Amino acid sequence: MSKSNNIKSSFLLSLTALIWGIAFVFQSMGNNYMQPFTFNAARNMLGFLFLVPVILFRQLHPGALGEEIFNIKNLPLKTTVIGGICCGAALATASMFQQYGVKYTTVGKAGFITTLYIILTPIFGIFLKKKCPFTVWIGAGAAVIGMYMLCITEELSISPGDLLVFICAVFFSVHILIIDYFSPKTDGVVLSCIQFFVASVLCGIIAFIVEAPSIEQITNGLIPILYTGIMSSGVAYTLQIIGQRNFNPTVAALIMSLESVISAVASYFAYQMGFLTQDQSLTAMQIAGCAIMFAAVIFVQLPFDKLKPRKH
Repeated sequence: MSKSNNIKSSFLLSLTALIWGIAFVFQSMGNNYMQPFTFNAARNMLGFLFLVPVILFRQLHPGALGEEIFNIKNLPLKTTVIGGICCGAALATASMFQQYGVKYTTVGKAGFITTLYIILTPIFGIFLKKKCPFTVWIGAGAAVIGMYMLCITEELSISPGDLLVFICAVFFSVHILIIDYFSPKTDGVVLSCIQFFVASVLCGIIAFIVEAPSIEQITNGLIPILYTGIMSSGVAYTLQIIGQRNFNPTVAALIMSLESVISAVASYFAYQMGFLTQDQSLTAMQIAGCAIMFAAVIFVQLPFDKLKPRKH
């Protein structure tokens, strides 16, 4: 991959992290109006509807949006559909645990715990015969220490919300690896569109079984749905798929992990401005835990292998 393409992918993934970091605030606001499955069904359906006109526009005006950026090729539809279903199932599961987790913990903590996918991604990659360097194991140990400082209370207990968000991080790691497999073989925008439709249908079915969704809930929570549906789902997840194409998945996870810092800053200002009712402040130990977790994320990506003397 050329240097210019690396820069473009890094920019797209950084923009993804910015959008996702702010999205934590809107996800927390969404819980004030509806239950998690209803919220996720609505936001993913909006993401799907947002991308349908984009796909139709590309078909009518080939190259108008940039063929190189959007990966417009004669790619097998079957692979794209299978990839979309797999991505959609993983996304629905991850977003469900995340939405429930945000309901029972602070936005900042949820953001930092979610970024544990940076540690989990290369570890899970072992099962796909991807090498896992020693730095990942050191980083994983540091992340566990940081998570303990961030989440464990004085009574030596972890909140249900923190546990749910950790499970969410596990499934986001799976989601990243699925995208890493399918994105080079498929049309990224179509893949993203299918994943949102699948995620919306799965969440919608469960919502009608265990919740009581209504038009009034959707109307009252329209602003959180619009941001998370259009920006976080429609735009950011598509940028992720495009940015990850032929890009190292672990490095991609590192860049996207910046959402943790953005979520902490955004939640603080949102609370000060009255958009969030739950106190978003962190104790000194929790801030130290955040710092350790973020340092672990950076440490995992340091190019220690390049420091080894080369054989001539």
